[in-house]
Amino acid sequence: MWREAAAVALTLAASPALAKGLEITIAGEANGTVTIDLLEDVAPLHVARITELAAEGAYDGVVFHRVIDGFMAQTGDVQYGKSGGDVQFAGRGGSDKPDLPAEFSDVPYDRGIVGMARSQNPNSANSQFFIMFDEGYFLNGQYTVVGRVTDGMDVVDAIKRGTGPNGMVIGAADYMQTVTVTE
Repeated sequence: MWREAAAVALTLAASPALAKGLEITIAGEANGTVTIDLLEDVAPLHVARITELAAEGAYDGVVFHRVIDGFMAQTGDVQYGKSGGDVQFAGRGGSDKPDLPAEFSDVPYDRGIVGMARSQNPNSANSQFFIMFDEGYFLNGQYTVVGRVTDGMDVVDAIKRGTGPNGMVIGAADYMQTVTVTE
């Protein structure tokens, strides 16, 4: 594990300077733009990953595959979550980059906080992330916080809710039309 973390740290250290945020244009039932302030001082490895994938266009067209009313909207599966394709495995994939070591902090999971999704392994975050609809303090110290919504929370609130098992969206899901890194 330490070798993977060291490789990730070296790769990210060679990356360009960290961005300040993301601008996400959402399409589907929800239509509009969401602005996210990325917290590079809280989770530098995770912020670098998100900005790297966004700059590559990897997030463009990716669906919100798991959306639970009163909890959160999850997206970012760049492997299985592309809109217009077969998204039945959305939520099970990631990017071709190595998983990241956890960067837990004391930032609470308030409404509008953006966190990294992962499996049961705390060091398995890769590309997927979620946006909180409401407080979720049971996540505090368990999932890496990467940012917070600063504008467009009304658009987040309008994202199509899931009705399937574990909040999976059935039918046409809302998606991130474009994800742009902001300076």
